[in-house]
Amino acid sequence: MNKNTQSLKKDERSENPKFSFKTLARLISLLFKFQPARATVVLLFIVLSAFVSSIPSIFVQKVLKVVTDSLEGASYDLSAIDWNAAKTQIVPLLIILASLYFISIIFVTLYNQLGVIMTQKFISALRVKMFNGMQNLPIRYFDTHKHGDIMSHYTNDIDTLRELMMSAFPAIIQSAVIISTVLFLMLWFSVWMTLVVALGIAAMLLISKTVTNGASKYFRAQQKAMGRIEGYIQEIMNGEKVVKVFNREENVKKDFDEVNGEWYKVSFRAHAFASVLAPIILNIGNVLYVLCATAGGIFILNQVPNIGIKSLFYGISVLGIDVLVPFMSMTKQFTGNVNNASQQINQIETGMAGAERIFALMDEKSETDDGYVTLVNAKTDENGNITESAERTDKWAWRHPHSDGTVTYTPLLGDVTVNEVDFSYDGEKEVLHDISVYAKPGQKVAFVGATGAGKTTIANLLNRYYDIADGKIRYDGININKIKKSDLRRSLGIVLQETNLFSGTIMENIRYGRLDATDEECENAAKLAGADDFILRLPKGYETVLTNNGANLSQGQRQLLAIARVAVADPPVMILDEATSSIDTRTEAIVQRGMDKLMEGRTVFVIAHRLSTIMNSDVIMVLDHGRIIERGDHEKLLSEKGVYYQLYTGAFELE
Repeated sequence: MNKNTQSLKKDERSENPKFSFKTLARLISLLFKFQPARATVVLLFIVLSAFVSSIPSIFVQKVLKVVTDSLEGASYDLSAIDWNAAKTQIVPLLIILASLYFISIIFVTLYNQLGVIMTQKFISALRVKMFNGMQNLPIRYFDTHKHGDIMSHYTNDIDTLRELMMSAFPAIIQSAVIISTVLFLMLWFSVWMTLVVALGIAAMLLISKTVTNGASKYFRAQQKAMGRIEGYIQEIMNGEKVVKVFNREENVKKDFDEVNGEWYKVSFRAHAFASVLAPIILNIGNVLYVLCATAGGIFILNQVPNIGIKSLFYGISVLGIDVLVPFMSMTKQFTGNVNNASQQINQIETGMAGAERIFALMDEKSETDDGYVTLVNAKTDENGNITESAERTDKWAWRHPHSDGTVTYTPLLGDVTVNEVDFSYDGEKEVLHDISVYAKPGQKVAFVGATGAGKTTIANLLNRYYDIADGKIRYDGININKIKKSDLRRSLGIVLQETNLFSGTIMENIRYGRLDATDEECENAAKLAGADDFILRLPKGYETVLTNNGANLSQGQRQLLAIARVAVADPPVMILDEATSSIDTRTEAIVQRGMDKLMEGRTVFVIAHRLSTIMNSDVIMVLDHGRIIERGDHEKLLSEKGVYYQLYTGAFELE
């Protein structure tokens, strides 16, 4: 059994089987927040429709009352009844009854049409809120959650919520109104007959509670299991080439069968619980119908005085056919709506489970940012003072507001100092120990070390993707914790080892580095990175459309575009994380010339396995298990004949 199925069973055991009224209240609150007018109108139409459709029994009783009174007056001789007189009383009642049914049809049509619009707009607004909130989550969240499971929130969970809003909620509200109205009418006509129905109600409530509690935990486990399935599928799709290289198709099938099998188990149990409720409620309703008919017949034969709310106003009378017949109809209507409500349990539990997962994503703690120092365009006046510019310039400055209301400007030079920094991803195992790095403006600093030595972690700390546990990192003399994260990252250009290209043209992908860049600036950036040559050989050149992360390009070509994207951003500080790892030696020479021009006057941090790319660095740092064990330029490190010397001479490999 793999870790996916083990965690699934753990979730299944730990699920709270109780219906979450807190989640329901939050869902309704959001609905009225996003769609206040439509939600109010739809709710009103549902209630009116249900109320209108639940009161025909009153008119049926009145019609029967007219007939029974006429029979009594005619000594139960049908030929002696004055039908013309009866007709004048019955016809208006029938007209009113038909009008109510017609009004009910109008209400149903209106709330169905408005309900569709309301639901779609609500789902759209909710999806936007989820996505916007996700953009504020820290990198740590995406490092610790499967991307397929995150996607499941936007697809599977949203779909279950849509079904809940469009079908289950209206049906439940309508049934609740009808049940409440019919119950009141039952008490209005006869308390004795209502007590008979109460026995069936008690049985229905007891069974409904038992089944609902049993189904609830499995529906929640089902949603989690579906997220794992989608996560596993995405993982395998991303690594399909690796699967085929190692001939692991059968292993993948087996693992998927296991993950899918666990989903089947919890899904089967959830629907087994939910589907058994409706037949039970239906049969209880049938039994209750027979009991009411039997009890009513006994009451009529024994001339039992009828007591009801009506008797408080019109006096006590003997239970008759005029009460029993509509009461039988109300009993059928009552149990039918209980049965209808029970049939919504699947959608309700699935939808609520989806809502809980959606709210869990929305409630994830956003990335904290206490920074107040911002990056602004700057210019220098005739006295040499730095001032802020509203227009784009070739200079940047840090705008530093102070507690006394004054504002100072510090030129952005790219002076980076990392002083005695310790760091741990999980708060327990340290991955960096006492790291100190001093990069002066325009210097090129290189990190060399085996995989896991901590090179990329240092880059992540410079970006504040993660915050340090101990020590200080200063940027132009300013503690980076005081710099607003968006401005800090705007001043840093990064070329990652894993290239990410977006669906769109090559020009749009390069312009992603700076959205206001002109076509000419994007083309110059591509030339600088050495990407212009292969781009022009493509059928549509810069207008070539990329899909699926640039799958129609080679890994090296994708990396060149990533470098061009950073080049057009023109940042004062650059971080190159294995930027040329996927480029062949010939292409590397072309890129290196462009990179050298790009790096002129900039502070550059280079992470590399190929020593040829870092030989001209001002300082090279060799890391091992999160510690800097050697530092110096190329010649100095060779003269020391330490680890770097052995790497350079091929005495041993980095790995």
